[in-house]
Amino acid sequence: MKSPPARPAAPPRRATPKASRLRRDGLLLLLGVPGLLVILLFHYVPMLGNVIAFKDYQPFLGIWEAPWVGFENFRVIFNGDPAFLNALVNTLLISLVQIVFVFPVPIGLALLLNSLAGARVKRLAQSILYLPHFMSWVVVVAIFQHMLGNAGLLNTFLRSHDLATLPLLGNPDLFLALITSQVIWKDAGWGTIIFLAALSRVDPELYEASAMDGASRTRQLWHVTLPGIRGVIVLMLILKLGDVLTVGFEQIILQQAMVGTEVSEVLDTYVYTYGVVGGNWGVAAAVGLVKGLVGLVLVLGANKVAHLLGERGLYSK
Repeated sequence: MKSPPARPAAPPRRATPKASRLRRDGLLLLLGVPGLLVILLFHYVPMLGNVIAFKDYQPFLGIWEAPWVGFENFRVIFNGDPAFLNALVNTLLISLVQIVFVFPVPIGLALLLNSLAGARVKRLAQSILYLPHFMSWVVVVAIFQHMLGNAGLLNTFLRSHDLATLPLLGNPDLFLALITSQVIWKDAGWGTIIFLAALSRVDPELYEASAMDGASRTRQLWHVTLPGIRGVIVLMLILKLGDVLTVGFEQIILQQAMVGTEVSEVLDTYVYTYGVVGGNWGVAAAVGLVKGLVGLVLVLGANKVAHLLGERGLYSK
């Protein structure tokens, strides 16, 4: 029996000329122009102001007329200024606590929401969890003060029942726990969006196959669900490390007077108090520049580690 004649090889696919691609995608490119202009004007152009870190800047002189001072503004960093070191230690401590206790919360919430059977219940739970994200920190701090303050609902209830009140606000020893709980309440629900999107991409056939093999819900979680979203978890952790020296200026400055600067001074409030309010503009720019460089190094380093572990990270090799 004769074998059927071989099919002719498909012709090589021609590359689309650039002019044709521009005509085809012109509308999409035009829609992206406003966003590109916003990024250029509000993110890249202000980076030119980092030259202040190397000058004795005064507002009445202007950036270009201010005299050069070299690395003089960096002396608070290199010489270990006590106020700067205190702010740095508090910043690192708060960042470490939030990475350990805040970062996993959206993952857990996403897993719980994904396990809900009813679509209506899931949408209602998502709406309730998202709501605090749209409140400003002024409103969030006010809510916590009305709930946990000396004249708040909790202490008023305890006082009305002849019980000892709890000094939850204004207690330096509880400040770290307080701001961590505020961040969880405000932003944990919003952080579930990305992880829910990642969970929707996990192949349902993997769950069916594991169930046929006798895997319990717990084993499916460890061997199917978490490996399916591991890349997104690594990506979000890398981005979190880039903000390790930024822990929330507005949240802390609103509550700093209650506990003092010893436990609440962070790099952002240090830059504002010592640099902007104190008129040391060059020092403020120097600390901000170092913050940015440290964040860049951490992101690149974490991305390299992700590549070594077989993950894609922020970008491919």
